Amino acid sequence: MVLFAFLALGLIFTFHSARAESPVQYIGTFPDTDEYPLPIQGNLEAHDPNIIVYDNAYYAFHGGIGVPYFRATSLSGPWESRGKVLKEPSIIKKGARKRPWAPSVIEKNGTFYCYYALTKGGTRQSAIGVATTTNIDDGPWEDHGAVVSTGSSGLNYDVFPYTVSNAIDPAVMQDPADGKFWFTWGSYWTNIWQVALTDDLLSVENPKSPDARNVAYVTLDGRDNVMLKQYPVDYDPQGIRPVEGSFMSYRAPYYYLWFSHGKCCHFPEGRVLPPGGDEYSIRVGRATNITGPYVDKDGRKLTENGGTIVYGSNHGDVYAPGGLGVLTAIGTDQDILYYHYLNKSIGLAHKDAHLGWNYLAYEDGWPVAKSSSNTSTDPSEDGDDSR
Repeated sequence: MVLFAFLALGLIFTFHSARAESPVQYIGTFPDTDEYPLPIQGNLEAHDPNIIVYDNAYYAFHGGIGVPYFRATSLSGPWESRGKVLKEPSIIKKGARKRPWAPSVIEKNGTFYCYYALTKGGTRQSAIGVATTTNIDDGPWEDHGAVVSTGSSGLNYDVFPYTVSNAIDPAVMQDPADGKFWFTWGSYWTNIWQVALTDDLLSVENPKSPDARNVAYVTLDGRDNVMLKQYPVDYDPQGIRPVEGSFMSYRAPYYYLWFSHGKCCHFPEGRVLPPGGDEYSIRVGRATNITGPYVDKDGRKLTENGGTIVYGSNHGDVYAPGGLGVLTAIGTDQDILYYHYLNKSIGLAHKDAHLGWNYLAYEDGWPVAKSSSNTSTDPSEDGDDSR
């Protein structure tokens, strides 16, 4: 397990300086709340970023052809390209094999594991694969193929809960209590699921009969919300449940389950935006056990439409933040929440997403996004450079 000791962060508080040559026009309201701080710029174009810290450097991965990734000694860059995880299309014969989504990277005993998602947009024709390397700077990465599949084909696609879920947006966390690794995935349909991984981190435990748990689920007004045994591949007959992009973190004594809620993207210029609050926002629940149940600040279970908003659209410019992760600072109050966000002044297209981040403070055990830190984040001063 990588223990995240912080580097010099190179703070940049000015909002994104790049501007469109002419105003980008959208129909709707951009929330102008100052309840959340502006993003600290990551200065990297990235959708669904994932970041790890290793050997006094940050490594940022994001969705795209081959899963591109970058290295920097500051979260605000400059970022140096380290190439791509996959030099060839994924060996999984499913979805957009050349352009994986939403990578999630961990390290165990000197081996790096990059979990990635393949899908046909708007369907459950999806799979999550994994590639490994022992050299994060130069590779090569070996593609091991599928961990889980959903839809009408693929590895164990006909096994519950793959019959009811959508295999994208992977995340992996090692439980500090016993060292076991846990895997979450899911998008729309029945939302977020969790299962244990085998010791080699290449497959789930008991793949033909996994001990899987539903850890987040949107309940819809006027529906019975009873989970079906099988869902259609291309729609949910009960309605839209806009939860995806899970991430797990730990800060004693709580485990945190993070997720993105709402519409992530596809905001064409000149079109009507979704009602305010229906765009992406970053939400969280917590538990005293990694398997839950997770509840929000009001005591609602995440499986019953719960979720406390930690970061949302703000200041009339920052729009639809999501695709998040958390870097955990061992022994300090300065965890970091990172995410992608859109800037109204630049555009709301998928390609316009940028990396942003904020410090996290904890108030009564609940994370709150902050714009600054009063604590040193130099690992040489912390004396903690463990991995």
